Amino acid sequence: MKIRSLNTNLEIWGGVECTINRVGDSYLDQLQYSKHFDRPADIDLIATLGIKKLRYPVLWEYHQPEKTTEVNWSLTERQLNGIRSHSIDPIVGLVHHGSGPSYTDLIDENFPFLLAEYAKKVATKFPWIEYYTPVNEPLTTARFSGLYGLWYPHHKNDISFARMLINQLKGIVLSMKAIREINPSAKLIQTEDLGKTYSTPYLQHQASFENERRWLTSDLLCGKLSPHDAMWKYFLRLGIPEDSLKFFIENPCPPDVMGFNHYVTSERYLDENLSRFPDFTHGGNEIQDYADVEAVRVHHEQPSGLKILLKEAHARVDLPIAITEAHLNCTREEQLRWLKEVWDTCVDLRNEGIPIMAVTAWSLFGAFGWNQLLTSKIMEYEAGAFDIRSGVPRSTALSSLIKNLASGKPYVHPVIHGKGWWHKKDNKLEKTSVNELPPVLIIGKTGTLGRAYAKICKSRGIAYKLLNRQELDISNNHEIKEAFLKYKPWAVINTAGFVKVDEAESQVEACYRSNFEGPVLLAHACKLYGIQLMTFSSDLVFDGKKDQPYIESDKVNPLNTYGKSKADMERSIIEILPESLVIRTSSFFGPWDNYNFVKKVIDSLSSNEILTVADDVVISPTYVPDLVNVSLDLLIDKEEGIWHLTNKGEASWASFAKRIAHHAGLDSSLLEARPAEKMAWTAVRPRYSVLKSERGNLMPSLTTAISRYFDDTRMINEPVVRN
Repeated sequence: MKIRSLNTNLEIWGGVECTINRVGDSYLDQLQYSKHFDRPADIDLIATLGIKKLRYPVLWEYHQPEKTTEVNWSLTERQLNGIRSHSIDPIVGLVHHGSGPSYTDLIDENFPFLLAEYAKKVATKFPWIEYYTPVNEPLTTARFSGLYGLWYPHHKNDISFARMLINQLKGIVLSMKAIREINPSAKLIQTEDLGKTYSTPYLQHQASFENERRWLTSDLLCGKLSPHDAMWKYFLRLGIPEDSLKFFIENPCPPDVMGFNHYVTSERYLDENLSRFPDFTHGGNEIQDYADVEAVRVHHEQPSGLKILLKEAHARVDLPIAITEAHLNCTREEQLRWLKEVWDTCVDLRNEGIPIMAVTAWSLFGAFGWNQLLTSKIMEYEAGAFDIRSGVPRSTALSSLIKNLASGKPYVHPVIHGKGWWHKKDNKLEKTSVNELPPVLIIGKTGTLGRAYAKICKSRGIAYKLLNRQELDISNNHEIKEAFLKYKPWAVINTAGFVKVDEAESQVEACYRSNFEGPVLLAHACKLYGIQLMTFSSDLVFDGKKDQPYIESDKVNPLNTYGKSKADMERSIIEILPESLVIRTSSFFGPWDNYNFVKKVIDSLSSNEILTVADDVVISPTYVPDLVNVSLDLLIDKEEGIWHLTNKGEASWASFAKRIAHHAGLDSSLLEARPAEKMAWTAVRPRYSVLKSERGNLMPSLTTAISRYFDDTRMINEPVVRN
């Protein structure tokens, strides 16, 4: 695999997601959700990445929520001093997708002056700060708040859009003027989304309008918009006073660096054929109805992609450029691929003479709620360079990539070389087979988990090799070494094992051979060849005497042979290969097999058969797709030791069965609940074996897992109709 040479003149920056946007009367504060200000050590973690600059919030809404509020700078001062002590330059943001404090908003003609007053306070308090972004993405914020009605003040018309944009840009000009009165050397790093619109021929006029509108932030700040321009006339038609436009000609404030934020969804496609697309994509202008969708999800012949967009931006703005946000909410390897692709593109363009200064790894501590565009109080988390779900930030594989980019070292990992999903519609790129890359070796071809890992690795573009017992017997050391030499895997996922808990009581030797001896031999071989190992344990290593969920550090005390084999395996694996990843899980169910509890409940009740279920054994049901995706992320992150992975929630077997019956619309009265002692079980089960992680609760809730099970099985079973 050819590795692109690194241009050490290109810098890697970082950023902390900090939006405080308003929906109705509610403020959705990213910093409150992330608890960043509660963790002074976050700054030290950021410093380990080796970044040069950090986009960092000193937000107006946070510091001065009321006009008479006496600003308390203490937490921000502590953080900024920490950043400064690590020789990192902060790029201070004052408004980040916000509408200002409660005493103003984007439509308020006083907004620019009030923002400038606050900017002067910041500069007075921190005169040493050199870089500022007074307002992040003003055009995007004006669209979301003025055109689409998503954010406060929830307007949906061009007039409000225009007024909001002018107010924000005027606020930037006045803020930089106020800041430079304190620090004449202060520099403006202006950000905006690097979006472009493509369309069918019928909608080319609309696309052309949007593609001209996208440059308004830089055109107005640079004083380039003149009475001869179409956008000037557009503003006048909307009732914007000509003096408001002349203000920018008379007070040019060109950015020192023009920052572009680029996402997979930054490029859009317009299509009048509404029936091709879901209802939520439908919209239009005053004359035409059309669907507005991500361009990456449709096939079109128009030149697109980051390299094209950056060349267009350079031709338009003629300023130093930086990518000021590069982030993807996706699986770990796709996050790696996205950031690396953005970096490689910028290296190539810089080598062509385009002055690209930096790439910014955005959302270092992740973000909340962006899957709903910050319109819902259900703030789903997406991880970044650090995952904060345990309360203590955990480095992900992105951290390693950022460190290598900062130090000029190549980042080598087999998963990063696969093509991202955003390329898979391109047949030319599909010719690059992931099977040319070192695979992950999946052991357990006939089992539920083994097949699930193969299916999900394929969908994620991760090279894999799936083996059954005839192809590799893990109790045979010679066969293990032969397989390692033949396939040269970078990791081994062992899903094989003796799974029949009751039969283990009479087949102790067979159980231990599969659950203990085989994994131990794998650990020795992985240590010898420097290969990562992930294997699986169970909630049955516990005795059930707790009345609250078991965490990783709880003492094991299995009650049956199966649990003992897993407990012995865990202990030996960690001793032999401490960097092994051992996943404890429980009671899994999935859409791709017919041998799980959920399918049994559905089949029995559908046939009007009585099903006996235990009502005093409480477990953590686990949805297989969630288990596989999250554990693959941990494997790529090079996590080690024992992790508990189950969906959030708990249920007795009886209550779980009732929930399944309810979702399936089946008669739950056919469920016969009994205590464990009345079940036909040979092996003793713990009465309570719910798992929870002290290392980070990464799995979705059981409620959503059950819903997705029915959605997924419906998609699998329903025939695909093709036009």
